Amino acid sequence: MLHMDGKIWLLTRSLQLSSFQAYKLRVTHLYQLKQHSILVSVGQDEHGINPLVKVWNLDKRDSGNPLCTRIFPAIPGNKPTEVSCLSVHENLNFMAIGFTDGSVVLTKGDITRDRHSKTLTLHEGTSPVTGLAFRQMAKVTHLFVATLERVHCYTLSIKEYPKIELDTHGCALRCSSLSDPSQDSQFIVAGDECVYLYQPDERGPCFAFDGHKLLAHWHRGYLFLLIRDAKSPNKTDFGSRETSPSDKQLLTIYDLDNKFIAYSASFDDVVDVVAEWGSFYILTRDGKMFVLQEKDTQTKLEMLFKKNLFVMAINLAKSQHLDSDGLSEIFRQYGDHLYLKGDHDGAIQQYIRTIGKLEPSYVIRKFLDAQRIHNLTAYLQALHRQSLANADHTTLLLNCYTKLKDSSKLEEFIKSSESEVHFDVEIAIKVLRQAGYHSHAVFLAEKHMHHEWYLKIQLEDLKNYQEGLRYIGRLPFEQAESNMKRYGKTLMHHVPEGTTLLLKGLCTNYQPSRDSAEKDSLDRGRINKANSEEFIPIFANNPRELKAFLEHMIEVEPRSPQGVYDTLLELRLQDWAHEQDPGRKRVLQGEAVSLLRSDNTVFDKALVLCQMHNFKEGVLYLYEKGKLYQQIMHYHMQNEEYGKVIEACKRYGDQEGCLWEQALGYFARKEEDCKAYISEVLHHIDQNNLMPPLLVVQTLAHNSTATLSVIKDYLINKLQRESQQIEDDERKIRQYREETAHLRSEIQELKTSAKIFQKTKCNMCNSPLELPSVHFLCSHSFHQHCFESYAESEAECPTCTPENRKVMDMLRAQDQKRDLHDHFNRQLRSSNDGFSVVADYFGRGVFNKLTLVTDPPGSKTVGSLEVNLQRDLLIHTKRNC
Repeated sequence: MLHMDGKIWLLTRSLQLSSFQAYKLRVTHLYQLKQHSILVSVGQDEHGINPLVKVWNLDKRDSGNPLCTRIFPAIPGNKPTEVSCLSVHENLNFMAIGFTDGSVVLTKGDITRDRHSKTLTLHEGTSPVTGLAFRQMAKVTHLFVATLERVHCYTLSIKEYPKIELDTHGCALRCSSLSDPSQDSQFIVAGDECVYLYQPDERGPCFAFDGHKLLAHWHRGYLFLLIRDAKSPNKTDFGSRETSPSDKQLLTIYDLDNKFIAYSASFDDVVDVVAEWGSFYILTRDGKMFVLQEKDTQTKLEMLFKKNLFVMAINLAKSQHLDSDGLSEIFRQYGDHLYLKGDHDGAIQQYIRTIGKLEPSYVIRKFLDAQRIHNLTAYLQALHRQSLANADHTTLLLNCYTKLKDSSKLEEFIKSSESEVHFDVEIAIKVLRQAGYHSHAVFLAEKHMHHEWYLKIQLEDLKNYQEGLRYIGRLPFEQAESNMKRYGKTLMHHVPEGTTLLLKGLCTNYQPSRDSAEKDSLDRGRINKANSEEFIPIFANNPRELKAFLEHMIEVEPRSPQGVYDTLLELRLQDWAHEQDPGRKRVLQGEAVSLLRSDNTVFDKALVLCQMHNFKEGVLYLYEKGKLYQQIMHYHMQNEEYGKVIEACKRYGDQEGCLWEQALGYFARKEEDCKAYISEVLHHIDQNNLMPPLLVVQTLAHNSTATLSVIKDYLINKLQRESQQIEDDERKIRQYREETAHLRSEIQELKTSAKIFQKTKCNMCNSPLELPSVHFLCSHSFHQHCFESYAESEAECPTCTPENRKVMDMLRAQDQKRDLHDHFNRQLRSSNDGFSVVADYFGRGVFNKLTLVTDPPGSKTVGSLEVNLQRDLLIHTKRNC
């Protein structure tokens, strides 16, 4: 408050007043900085025109009053004049004082101290200065100067302080202000007809607010205008702010951003409007103070909603930086309002602005009516553009297009880039296919590389088999392989040659059929080959193409799977079986046999195939390959090829001796005359002793045509050889008995008679014996030094040691083989003469209980006499003569 007594009054938020004496006479101007506790005042301490500027620090005290940090006179040059207005920069580096003579004094530097600042006259003129305002944008500082006649702008950040004249008409005192950044910090000048906004270099927009302006003020986006009532008398001089007690004044608060009047009321003689503590205080000359409190945003919006001013509500919400949820709710209510009014086009535009916040089903249900389908289409398009559509929304949008038969919109939708529209491509393809838009579905499938859908539509709906085959040939290996397995049979039925050609490439070294530039970029080092065996079922009804495919595979890939060779063998055998031309049949037979000889077929499968087609050469080759010699002979027996039976026995009889026995049994069962063949079989049986004679006789007894003359020679030869064998065995028995008797007599003689050593020469060096000498019971004598040099043991004769060792080794071998029952049984079963095997084991003593030579003396067991004989044979005596 300004008081004539020179006091400055301070009002707290709790509306408590305090004061201090600032001047002796009066206070004319005050300027409180917003960001600092600094107060600048202009007043008079003495009579006359001598204004003083004082700077007060409200945070510091001097005798209980705010500290005055600076005092200096406000005089432009040497001519005293009254101060008309005052402005201080928030950074405390600039202070501007306007005078009634048209001068503006600028103080630069620290305004709170004399020593750090300097003062200069910035502006001179004839018209009183009515308004000053500093504008700071980045590092550029401007000063707006308003007079009754003109508006200027000075650039203070440039040393020369350049001046720009912005307008040729000014404003009354207190009718200018500076807006906040929401209006780009423009200088506001309130004239009687308009309110003008100025940039530092030009005039901006203007607002036609008619009426004589008494005060203009800006705060928090609001423009305050105090206008004299039209019924009051005009006062246009500089001191027009002085009003009579009967003046009525209209205070109007404008929201320029949202273009509405926030408040309007009539007051009596307003002194000033002050914005502080979030409220607006209106001071009147009769000592009253009115408080205006701004309603919260939600209350404002509700008031606008009640008046259906939705556009204004939206603008207000945006200016108040309302969150997206709040804006979305306004858009929804606005859309509901327009929908109820029947403005469906306008409503859908508002609903589109709710996308992302409002559940789409809320909007969709309103526009499902067929008459509103174009509105629904617009909403769904917007939903897709913002990538918030699900599969159901895509389905619905495409159905809308098809219902409207709007092919252009449909094409625009599906051909839009992925950055513009996002949707579920697979769902779109399904809907388009179902609606019969096959060309659009094919385009979409190809563009987004949905290979299965593309082929399904081309092959199942459009029946374009050639194009489907071409498309598969362009796919990467994995996709080409899987799709050929899926559609191979269909393609083979309609495009057999092209399908076969593609399969040949797929199973060897597959390369997609692209242009040359793309092919050059492929990695040639990697070889992609499919398993040819897996594609054989595709050729079920195309044997000619299958044969060509398989022959190509074994030619290019000799290591193809066995199933390839087996299938090709079956095809060749079928061709051979149905061929009537003898020459061609021989060629096909050679091809089949060569395939069998390649050893790439599965034995069992190949054998079954040859038997099914009665392919004799193949059957016999496989029997021989598998060493199934009995099967070979049985095959000839079934075909009654007697000569082949004998030939098989001769060829394979060495590997499998039972063939001759089976041949004999076969011929024995034949009632026809087979004497020649029986005689040949008997001859081989006799030569190799393959069967006992009794078994031969029993076998031939079943043949009614076989007489005794057939086996007469066989029996005579057999009996003669057995008689000869008996004679040989009896002669050996006599020889062994004589030798045994002779050995027994020698042993007895050694036991009962003295042994006279009459050797005169050493058996080792053949020199005359000399003492000392060594004699053994075996009649060998040695020099002692010869014996010690050559003998391996002191208890054994060096000459007899090798022979004795052989005997001992044989005894030990017999001992080891006594318990080899498995070996004995195996030999007995495999031998043609089991009696000989048993006799051999009897001879080895397997069935005797023997006493080892290490048994204690006196243990009487069977065979002890033989053991003693063995021991005596090896006993030697060392004598020193």
